[in-house]
Amino acid sequence: MSQEQNKDMSQYFYRASAADFMKIPGSPVAYWLSKDALNALDATIPLSTISNPRKGMCTRDNDYFVRLWHEVSLDRIGFECDSRESAKLSQKKWFPYQKGGDFRNWYGNHINVVNWENDGYELLNMESLGWSGNSTNHNLEYIFKPAIIWSKITSSIPSFRVSPQGYLYDDAAGLCAVKNEKDINNIIGFLVSKVGRFYMSVINPTLNIQPGNMASMPFMQLESKSWSKGCADISQKDWDDFEISWDYSTLPLIRNSDEHHLPKIYINLLTQWRKSILEMKCLEEENNHFFIEAYSLQNELTPDVPLKEITLTCNPHYRYGGNRSEEELETLLQCDTLRELVSYAIGCMMGRYSLDKPGLILASQGETLQDYLCQIPSPRFAPDDDAILPLTDQEWFADDATNRFRDFVRVVWGDEHLQENLDFVAESLCLHAIKPKRGEAALDTIRRYLSTQFFKDHLRTYKKRPIYWLFSSGKHKAFECLVYLHRYNESTLARMRTEYVIPLTAKMATYVQKLEADKDASTSAAEVKRLEKEIAQLHKQQAELSEFDEKLRHYADQRISLDLDDGVKVNYGKFGDLLAEVKAVTGESPEVLS
Repeated sequence: MSQEQNKDMSQYFYRASAADFMKIPGSPVAYWLSKDALNALDATIPLSTISNPRKGMCTRDNDYFVRLWHEVSLDRIGFECDSRESAKLSQKKWFPYQKGGDFRNWYGNHINVVNWENDGYELLNMESLGWSGNSTNHNLEYIFKPAIIWSKITSSIPSFRVSPQGYLYDDAAGLCAVKNEKDINNIIGFLVSKVGRFYMSVINPTLNIQPGNMASMPFMQLESKSWSKGCADISQKDWDDFEISWDYSTLPLIRNSDEHHLPKIYINLLTQWRKSILEMKCLEEENNHFFIEAYSLQNELTPDVPLKEITLTCNPHYRYGGNRSEEELETLLQCDTLRELVSYAIGCMMGRYSLDKPGLILASQGETLQDYLCQIPSPRFAPDDDAILPLTDQEWFADDATNRFRDFVRVVWGDEHLQENLDFVAESLCLHAIKPKRGEAALDTIRRYLSTQFFKDHLRTYKKRPIYWLFSSGKHKAFECLVYLHRYNESTLARMRTEYVIPLTAKMATYVQKLEADKDASTSAAEVKRLEKEIAQLHKQQAELSEFDEKLRHYADQRISLDLDDGVKVNYGKFGDLLAEVKAVTGESPEVLS
């Protein structure tokens, strides 16, 4: 090769010192690291010096040992235990369980519980109790203690969160137990920062973060700063503002009691959310700036944080992602916020929530209206007597979900703006949830949403483990109703039949007779054609309702009981094809389960 060729090829080669590689924890061949990035390592210690990164637990049978928290009885969950001893003394069965989850920083993804009854007796003795193997990585010295956790598998960017006391840890969420709790804020600030992300990509360029990677992270012991605490506080408030959180207290739209015009209330809430997003963005950028300066990486990194990485549920850029326009993002957020209003209202109808008391009211197996009234003797908006809410496509029952939703809006915001408020709900639902219909009244739009889309949204919110179960007669929707899982009892199906299905059979027969008389009396060909179409549809619904009634009677006679410890997947399969979306929930078709 000529001297000229050698000169040309030299631009493709890096010169790196073997001593420099030794500075990098684990000595990866990161030949591209700058001098600044290497020199910063001289002032660092491995994160393992002040913490204990560990794998989370592998139960070997998550179907048996792990649940979503809302599936089981609230009174069976032990929250905020600070030790194995206190957990055992609580006599609870289920305990909060960190299980990784979506990309989210600082706080959140608290949706799972694990069976640790009697100090984890079953988990710790699996083989002797008949399992083919034992669970592993129990981390007994760390469980129930505060830690920093991460989702082991990442899509591209790692995320880290503070786990308060009271949790156990799953294999999908590694834990970093910090030896001195005062270091937690600085450690998570470093890990979430662009500097932490930069060095993680050096140590582990894959998408699977292992404890060894965490142990090797080059940590610089610096004066504690408050940005991490502020970020975690904002993130926690955001997480608890949505009903998937067990610390959800009330719907954000309802907090402003001084305003009664729902469109204005929504604008005010949007303003608050934007303020939180910008505050979080500012804090994260200050955090980045701090660590970039400390590690002298100004030539490598900038402190800027794109909006899509501000991991707050109220942030549409993060929540919906993709290359959507600002208008589309705002549309999705408005629609979902009003869907959440409908969901909260259904929760109040069921007695899960109340306008008069924050937090969960009835959320344990077998609780009744009397249990509710013991807590709230004179509710402004009373829950349903039997937690059976009809979702019919027309008004067959005065107390159906649609009429009760109108009453809910009236109780919350009064009569003066009732129609405007209902109009705003309907318009918002038509932005994305359902297609608008020209000339349709607001209450009819809300009825259509409840009948066609609500349960699909509920399934998505509750990760295919619904708490409001949709009993359905079939594709013609002759009869559908929601039943609240935690208020179900052995007589629920019998009551559904006697209070709703049998009366509806008579109402339909009477209505068909009326339509037949109207058709005979009509002189308009168009009107006759319309009536004939409606009558034909009603005949189909009558046949469907009759078949449903027979099946309902069969299951009602069995007086089926549930054990919420078994989880929704098992319990949902006990009712054959009386329920909608059986395969989506159980993974099996109704025929297989029957």
